Amino acid sequence: MTDTQARRNFLKGSLVAGAALATPHVARAQGRTLKMQGAWGPSAIFSAMAEQYVTRVNEMSGGSLTVEYLPAGAVVKAFQVQDAVSDGVLDGGHQVTAYWYGKHKAASLFGTGPVFGANASQILAWIHFGGGQELYDELINDVLGINTVGFWAMPMPAQPLGWFNRHVQSVDDMKGLKYRTVGLAADIMQSMGVNVTQLPGGEIVPALERGVIEAFEFNNPTSDKEFGAQDVASDYHMGSYHQAAEFFEIIWNRDVYEDLSPDEQAILKYAAEAASTANYGLAMDKYSADLQDLIASGTKVHRTDSTIMAAQLEAWDKVLEGLLQDEFFAKIVDSQKAWSERVAFYDLMNSADYKLAYDHYFPGKLPF
Repeated sequence: MTDTQARRNFLKGSLVAGAALATPHVARAQGRTLKMQGAWGPSAIFSAMAEQYVTRVNEMSGGSLTVEYLPAGAVVKAFQVQDAVSDGVLDGGHQVTAYWYGKHKAASLFGTGPVFGANASQILAWIHFGGGQELYDELINDVLGINTVGFWAMPMPAQPLGWFNRHVQSVDDMKGLKYRTVGLAADIMQSMGVNVTQLPGGEIVPALERGVIEAFEFNNPTSDKEFGAQDVASDYHMGSYHQAAEFFEIIWNRDVYEDLSPDEQAILKYAAEAASTANYGLAMDKYSADLQDLIASGTKVHRTDSTIMAAQLEAWDKVLEGLLQDEFFAKIVDSQKAWSERVAFYDLMNSADYKLAYDHYFPGKLPF
């Protein structure tokens, strides 16, 4: 045998041996499928946004992970997603924190209220750079002892005040109405004299038809149109502080997450940031188009009266008074307030007057 043949045989043998050693790891990685359930119906745009996250995980993992997305009700109901993930019934979940704020009202601070003048993008920046993630982790791990890890996607546009069967022009017009919302928004609206019922999105229209509620908000024109809001209510009021900065909470069972390789953990984490951009782009396209469809089909669309939004700020102050007695709740509020004072100041000082520009190019289009 020549030296060249010997060298070739050695290299061939080394490659075979290396492949054999790698086979158990590859087989394990290739076989890892994680099941994630959302809090949204199968045709909901939020499920499409969850799928954007799943697609990014699956494509970035190179086959080491496959996430299978399931809509609400496939395993558990919408408000049960967190418990199912924590208990290991599901590997992952896609929801909002307002759906489990009954465990601790601080949960709703990651999605409810005027946030001291900051918008959703600025509060998402607080989560990533201002200590918000660390406070959330402390709430989940130390305060509540929930067996999950969580990431964030989609700085949601401020949610509309919602759907009514008349044009509400003042707080007095809303007092006594049976109204659906969730999270700390329920406390805000109740403080304004509204009778609040908390329901998942899929139960809103049936509740309205049965008279359980008389008015409601959900989230955006696309979702509202999809479940037939325009068929049961005539007047749509845009603009509100009740949920002015909300996000998707993407959660994974902690034991499942910690069993993954560092690369796989990073994919689950950073796919949320990638999906956030995709989610927002999809929202801008669909929300704007569906709002125009609602107007064309006869829905009366109004800009919420400024006196109602001013009353929401006053109500938020009253709600906070009692909740700030909780030390951990106060710690989150202090962090958000310090961040908002600095970041919103910069943005408000620096932003162009976009309404001025819009009116310049599309005069008379806006009704305010």
